[in-house]
Amino acid sequence: MQHLKGENIYLRALEMSDLDFLYALENNTNLWEISGTITPYSKQVLRLYLENSYKDIYEVKQLRLCVCATNNTVLGLIDLFDFDPKNKRAGLGIVILQEEERNKGVGFDAVKTLCNYAFSTLGLHQIFVNVLEDNLASLHLFKKIGFTQVGVKKDWVLSEGKFKNEVLLQKIN
Repeated sequence: MQHLKGENIYLRALEMSDLDFLYALENNTNLWEISGTITPYSKQVLRLYLENSYKDIYEVKQLRLCVCATNNTVLGLIDLFDFDPKNKRAGLGIVILQEEERNKGVGFDAVKTLCNYAFSTLGLHQIFVNVLEDNLASLHLFKKIGFTQVGVKKDWVLSEGKFKNEVLLQKIN
């Protein structure tokens, strides 16, 4: 896959050299709330995942890309998931692992780049995101890019013994 270039980042396919980054990200318990993860991943499981990451979005219904700085540093991951070619839609998720890179436009650039690819190359009609109601930075990011809030899923995510609402946003091409 060619790199998908943004203003200050590029998106690229996962490679075996990303194993340590993926291991750190998937086992970061601070992210489990949004990923739905409840147990750690072994490097062996993640190695098998990377060995199969070449598969086509039409086959696995997911596309996971690395968000990279122009100096080739991997900053995070961005995904299209629940890809539905019949109804021309997919979900989008993003995580920027390094906190010092957050709120600097990296997420904005990555989401905008992937949305452009999804609409122009994959021919999607819409992209949806699910954001916890208390994640104000993500809500602001997606609204800034043109996503519209279309609903709230009440008591959707159990976190530290309390239920949280999840906001559903869509961007229609």
